[in-house]
Amino acid sequence: MDWSLILTNALTAMVGLDTVIFALAAIGLNVHFGYTGLLNFGQAAFLAVAGYGLAISVAEFELPTLVGVAVGLLGAVVLALLLGAPTLRLRADYLAIVTIAAAEIVRLLFRSVSLSEYTGGSDGLGRFAEGFYSINPLGPGEYGLGPLEFDERQTWVLSVGWTLIGLSCLLVFLLMRSPWGRVLKAIREDEDAVRSLGKNVFSYKLQSLVLGGVLGCLAGFMTAWGRAVVQPDNFSTDTTFYAYTIVILGGAARVFGPVVGAAIFWALLSLTDNILTQAKSAGYISDSILTTFQIGQVRIMLVGLGLMALMIFRPQGLFGDRRELALDAR
Repeated sequence: MDWSLILTNALTAMVGLDTVIFALAAIGLNVHFGYTGLLNFGQAAFLAVAGYGLAISVAEFELPTLVGVAVGLLGAVVLALLLGAPTLRLRADYLAIVTIAAAEIVRLLFRSVSLSEYTGGSDGLGRFAEGFYSINPLGPGEYGLGPLEFDERQTWVLSVGWTLIGLSCLLVFLLMRSPWGRVLKAIREDEDAVRSLGKNVFSYKLQSLVLGGVLGCLAGFMTAWGRAVVQPDNFSTDTTFYAYTIVILGGAARVFGPVVGAAIFWALLSLTDNILTQAKSAGYISDSILTTFQIGQVRIMLVGLGLMALMIFRPQGLFGDRRELALDAR
């Protein structure tokens, strides 16, 4: 088995596109769940609205890339307002039900045949990323550090993605140490006590939902640019659940928790996949135990078992505080 290749692939996964996308999605979800106690199960919808808002604006209406970004951001804000206005005055589980349903509605809407002229249907939509890559200052070639190497397009995408992660973390750090952020954390602990102090709990919750949705929609932009195509099945419910896993793995209500959680999560998936694949190729695992087609499922099972052990022995995550998970769900 080539352990050098296995470790290199794991390191590449730690800084790769999937880590960038899910770190951004989890940062937004951390604002909802970690800091405010909102059970948003539809984060994938914010990614989809942003990605398709960008793609449709550029590919179908021939608008500049920056206009497409503005359309995606505006779409995320509108979606947050539509989801939050009727539910945030109610119990937390109502928001969870509405958001998970809304995420599926958005995905199926973009997948529908009737809108395929604009969305591409199940095949997705392309022809919109050239404006983004045209401003790439890097010349053709390979870039990287040590064993990590990327071509100029990948390096540009990752540079923009990690810059967005850094700016998002800085924004969350500053906001959550402001009076506004302290109100959000107080709402998470006991919203009745906050209401008794004269604060408009509904308004703060709605602001948090909008902020987390906007931060999450940055992941939709990176999905669109990084893959140069948007497809509805890239924004399935699994995306939200992976983001939740990453938030809990790194530690809820920790600024860098989603970033560390995303890096570890995708590194573990890469490690298990490469170890099983090479062990199978070397003949260490027979077909009676594991076939080549089962490796993808087994790696998810192994990582899932590890996450189950984490929740049993350290439910607050690697860097979290157990008290951060004590949500007021009234």
